[in-house]
Amino acid sequence: MTHPCRFCLLVATLLSISLATSLAHAADWPEKPVRIIVPYAAGGNSDLIARQTAQVLSEAFGRQFIADNRPGANGVIAAELTAKSAPDGYTLMNAATPQLAIAPALGKVPYDPVADFAPVSIVATNPFVLVVHRSIPAANVRDMIRFVRAHSGELAYATGGNGSISHLAAAMFLRRIDARAQAVAYKGNAPALADVLAGQLPMMFANLSEALPFAAGGSNLRLLAVTSAARIAALPGVPTLAESGLRGFEAGTWNGLVAPARTPPALIERIAGALQQALRSPAVAKRFTAIGVDPVGGTPAQFAERIRADIPLWAEAVRISGAKNE
Repeated sequence: MTHPCRFCLLVATLLSISLATSLAHAADWPEKPVRIIVPYAAGGNSDLIARQTAQVLSEAFGRQFIADNRPGANGVIAAELTAKSAPDGYTLMNAATPQLAIAPALGKVPYDPVADFAPVSIVATNPFVLVVHRSIPAANVRDMIRFVRAHSGELAYATGGNGSISHLAAAMFLRRIDARAQAVAYKGNAPALADVLAGQLPMMFANLSEALPFAAGGSNLRLLAVTSAARIAALPGVPTLAESGLRGFEAGTWNGLVAPARTPPALIERIAGALQQALRSPAVAKRFTAIGVDPVGGTPAQFAERIRADIPLWAEAVRISGAKNE
């Protein structure tokens, strides 16, 4: 029979060896390129944030960080791939609210949004913008409400995917104005916005970063309102939906880095620290604000708490909207 003290000593020794190995791995990492999985198509909000994040981390660590686009199923494909990847620090994901806080409410997903990921840090947040094609006779939100009500059940709107925030925001908007329209899902907001721009669909709730290039006028799009609680500095002339008559209407998203569960905590802290330090730099922050997002940063614990808090909030939004897995 093993003596209790000897057993305790053995356990303590094994834990010490494991900790030392983890710290050594974190100190040596990265020894090869690191991929950042992007849940959406190239050119969209998440893709732009991921590529800026990859550049920031490449500069911080002196190794290449590469954005790897894996669109489909509103990010569920990318999230499953990340969850099943080796927890060695060489696979990260630029997660957004839909993958971790919305998809599980839409139906069964092949991962646990809390247990299967190690949160690193929120990178950036941003609201959405109600945009319409210029052929729509609506100069403001009130005009748009009248138009949609007059054509209730006849219109369609573009979304970045079933259950995406662009989808839920539109569904909530329609519910508030007591009208109906058909959702058309794309593999990301960028291709959805492209079809609105081309006049294939009349409207959508687009990410701020994707709508900004069309704010100056002269394009096929009109920017009618933002979904934030207050007006956006980059769009001072565009009102909020709340001040346009839909009191209390607010919707937005975050993008943040996550790693597969069981990635060494020392490595997670190292990545988070480098990211936080970079985002505090005015030059780096300016690169993010230029694409229409607010740089955030923060600790792994803070990001984990945000995910836990958002899960029930968005589950309620899914219930109200009637969205479900297709």
